[in-house]
Amino acid sequence: MAALSSAAALRLCATVILLDMVFSKSVVPDLDDSFKESRKDDIWLVDFYAPWCGHCKKLEPIWNEVGIEMKNMGSPVKVGKMDATSYASLAAEFGVRGYPTIKLLKGDLAYNYRGPRTKDDIIDFAHRVSGALIRPLPSKQMFEHVQRRHRVFFVYVGGESPLKEKYVDAASELIVYSYFFAASEDVVPESVVLREVPAVLVFKDDTYFIYDEFEDGDLESWITRERFQNYLTVDGFLLYELGDTGKLVVIAVIDEKNTSIEHTRLKSIIQEVAQDYRAHFRRDFHFGHMDGNEYINSLLMDELTVPTVVVLNTSNQQYFLLDRQIKNAKDMVRFIDSILNGTVEAQGGDSILQRLKRIMFDAKTTVVSIFKSSPLMGCFLFGLPLGVISIMCYGIYSADTDGGYIEEQYEISKSEMESQDLMEESREQQEPSDGESVVPPMHEPKDALEKKKD
Repeated sequence: MAALSSAAALRLCATVILLDMVFSKSVVPDLDDSFKESRKDDIWLVDFYAPWCGHCKKLEPIWNEVGIEMKNMGSPVKVGKMDATSYASLAAEFGVRGYPTIKLLKGDLAYNYRGPRTKDDIIDFAHRVSGALIRPLPSKQMFEHVQRRHRVFFVYVGGESPLKEKYVDAASELIVYSYFFAASEDVVPESVVLREVPAVLVFKDDTYFIYDEFEDGDLESWITRERFQNYLTVDGFLLYELGDTGKLVVIAVIDEKNTSIEHTRLKSIIQEVAQDYRAHFRRDFHFGHMDGNEYINSLLMDELTVPTVVVLNTSNQQYFLLDRQIKNAKDMVRFIDSILNGTVEAQGGDSILQRLKRIMFDAKTTVVSIFKSSPLMGCFLFGLPLGVISIMCYGIYSADTDGGYIEEQYEISKSEMESQDLMEESREQQEPSDGESVVPPMHEPKDALEKKKD
């Protein structure tokens, strides 16, 4: 009886899994050429992929989850996918240059998604971009709700003004990264002190900062710099995005699986500096930690010892390494101040020489990783081409040598034939005429006889 019930349970589980797979595939339709005309009345979130692309295959189950979640939420955004290799001309019209490419298509506008490829981040992007460009905050309750929901968001406070026009222009460019709201002065929390209205504020890290045109310059540039939290969990993708801010990034490079005191201590020191010295370093630095040193090693072109602290300038590939022992937050502050005043020398950069070194380092790292992970594959990939080249070189050399030998032999044979003709002519001249005494014939040398035989 128990065996029967367990078998029935297994069949039920298998049925559920199969139905889920079928349902997942049906939720995200494959789009074709007709999509160009049919999409105009709807908002679409589309994954442009290539069947052979490894990253595309990795994204596929996540994309199915996005489609299911969006449908269950009743979102007006439709989710689809398109084989960009089969419909290359249509993909090119949407500006697809790589795979996978995620775009939200809204009327004549196409917004690129450049965030982490996780379900929640993609859905958040779809909701943000598909909605209003500037969202109103009509009440204090709504303002508090937005504060609880979003880690970083921008608010314009005031009526119509030239500043609002700049704010709208900036939002149209940067809506793919952050939320933009508008509110009247009486809706803003009482803890916010406004020196003048109109004003633009950013709310993040449990506080707020007010845009100052004199100190912060262009509004769009200021929003780009302030769209990240002060302390971040850093990966390679985020480092690339941080390059747009123009800020340096102070990173504790640690092994999160290692629970030793030194690993946790450096992370805690960076967090303390980010929190307690935020006002001092906010305009010039971001702070965070990174798990592992693989990505950092490719930038430094060296094996970085973990745990440690490195300061990166992601806009020009320069970096600063510790030149002192860090015991507490004050030591870290002194080190950061020494970077600002120029007493710590920057290393690396993006010069032509540095780029060539980085290419060679990446090639070396790739080869070593291939041999470490699969020695047989490494031997096949690199041994086979070297073997083919060696055989070709040997064949070319052998062909030249044989040709010379044949030509030399031919020349020798020709000279031998000429010498033989001369010898025959001389013998004819030496034959006695009638009445002359017979002279005993001269014995030809053995070599000549052999040549004659030949």
